[in-house]
Amino acid sequence: MAVIDVAGFIADLKDHSVDHGFHVHDERHFVETYSLRQAWEVDLHPEEACGGPLDLHLSLEVDPRVLLAFEDLFIDLPEGDEPEDRFHFPLLFTWALPPLPKGPDLLVLATELAGQGGLELPLEVSAIDSFASVTDAPERSLTIVARIEVSLARIFLGQEMLCDVLDRCHGVSEYLLEQAPVWLDEL
Repeated sequence: MAVIDVAGFIADLKDHSVDHGFHVHDERHFVETYSLRQAWEVDLHPEEACGGPLDLHLSLEVDPRVLLAFEDLFIDLPEGDEPEDRFHFPLLFTWALPPLPKGPDLLVLATELAGQGGLELPLEVSAIDSFASVTDAPERSLTIVARIEVSLARIFLGQEMLCDVLDRCHGVSEYLLEQAPVWLDEL
């Protein structure tokens, strides 16, 4: 039996995200048979954006070596002691919008989103300009990624709640939804 119930953590995270104004659409769990690496993916978005255009994708990557090292630490831990906080899994939040006819200035957007994410949720903004044909104007696809580390010790102790992170994710989502009509040329 595993020391940490990763599936239970994901289920709690999904329930907790609903408490912070998100609507969960789908969940996937992948296991690589050779290395036993795992990934949990959850599709969600703010409740008010059920019809689009914003997608938010949450993914947790589980490295079995990290999990086994934490379990080894736990087994050797004297009863009553708390495990050290040195083992972590990456948790990624990825926002995506459809191709934008009037895409934003990336530097301005990155600056404005930095205020939304703060230090708790560092954000990376990127875009791809696509040309359907040589004579067409470019269409910009926008992607925003936040990467945080979740502590295995805090998951084990039931303390990894991520309230501030989920609130900031909701703030980023609301900002993107407010700007999307301009970028999509819907005004």
